Amino acid sequence: MTQRRSLLAAAAMAPLVSLLPARAGAQAITKPARIVVGFPAGGGTDVVARLLAEKLRGKYAPSVIVDNRAGAAGRLSLEHVKAADADGSVMLFMPDFPFVLYPHSYKKLNYDALRDFMPVALCATTSLALSVGPMVPPEVKTVQDFVKWCKANPDKAAFASTSAGATPHFVGLMFSRAAAVTMNHVPYKGGAPAVQDLIGGQIACSFNPVGEVAQYAKAGRIRILATTAAKRATFLPDVPTMAESGYPDLTVELWLGMLAPAKTPADTVAKLEDALRDALKAPDVLEALTKFGYDAPFAGSTQFRDIIRKDYDRWGPIVKASGFTAED
Repeated sequence: MTQRRSLLAAAAMAPLVSLLPARAGAQAITKPARIVVGFPAGGGTDVVARLLAEKLRGKYAPSVIVDNRAGAAGRLSLEHVKAADADGSVMLFMPDFPFVLYPHSYKKLNYDALRDFMPVALCATTSLALSVGPMVPPEVKTVQDFVKWCKANPDKAAFASTSAGATPHFVGLMFSRAAAVTMNHVPYKGGAPAVQDLIGGQIACSFNPVGEVAQYAKAGRIRILATTAAKRATFLPDVPTMAESGYPDLTVELWLGMLAPAKTPADTVAKLEDALRDALKAPDVLEALTKFGYDAPFAGSTQFRDIIRKDYDRWGPIVKASGFTAED
């Protein structure tokens, strides 16, 4: 009799159970996933990747970890993801320059930036800041003032960037050309050492993502003369843009995006895109991005592909005109 009641109860519950979403079925994949980042832990790209991994865990895949594969200025991570299984379990989270600059500056790459990866979503953007340190006198308050100072002090006119061949490097070259000043480029292995030398007075100016320098500017240790954004940053309302300072061609925004191996199934890409869209709506994620100087103007797979292509085409002539060739 007890067995009969159990069977009847199970039969009665069956229609209700069928209406409930299956936990595993709600996830795009059932195996653990990895977000590959081509830089060491602690940098801006890594920080944002970890924010997203936390939101994707249990929604897109049962577990999601960040896999830091630093080396060769980020190129090793692209080569790794290119050869990975295209089942949605391996993702690539990277800034723009390995896709839109490296193809123009390296004589040979072991990946095709436009063919070997499936764009999933543009997740965050930021601008660069033109900052000066104590080497530059305090009366230099504007970009115009700084250009005059560089012309009067050609032996000190130099700029730091996070690495040779990355976006800050070329923005510095664009600025020196537009301002008609000769500035020596000093590449660093990352933003932190460049900022430290700027603060220490070893170099006149630096181009860095705004999140890397905003705290030091607020503390009065450096001065941000302008940013490369299209409009003023909400957390730096008194800092003009390069366009406002007379250099409209120096409107440059860096992006961070999620990509997958080229042959990843379309339905998996769509589910990952949706999961990222939801993640970037979360108040805690938006608050953290703002803290690190990022905006979150989400762009889905198709639009992101167009953005990559447009930036690829924009940077080609700029790199060629600079005469710069990256060394392996």
